[in-house]
Amino acid sequence: FGFTDELERNEALQWTFFWHGSGAPYQGQTNHFGKFAKEKIPYAIERFHNETLRVYDVLEIRLSGRYTGEPRDYLAGAGKGKYSVADIKTWPWVKGWEFSGFKKEELDKFPHLLKWIDRIAERPAVKAGIGEKYQ
Repeated sequence: FGFTDELERNEALQWTFFWHGSGAPYQGQTNHFGKFAKEKIPYAIERFHNETLRVYDVLEIRLSGRYTGEPRDYLAGAGKGKYSVADIKTWPWVKGWEFSGFKKEELDKFPHLLKWIDRIAERPAVKAGIGEKYQ
């Protein structure tokens, strides 16, 4: 799930760090303030909700090829990309968008991201890893 090519390897690291430095903290705070905090603070709920959507848009830009003209299947790697640690570390969070309180209408702005979620969910090892045995 890694790369031998240094450029691709660094790209995978960049997307991994991007998610863990922005997406995961924002979506985690969305979960906390929206679902678990005893005191509902509208500013915090709205801020982290919107920041998570902004990060989803960055993923959509990458996957859609909006600025390159080349849509991608995965976050890192040449061409359409290769399933890698960047996807493995990002997908479990993003697939939980409904749990985090996002509405389908909000995610409809990210069709390539939704296809990426579904594409990864269909992988046999992913199916086994998130199956009933682990629920």
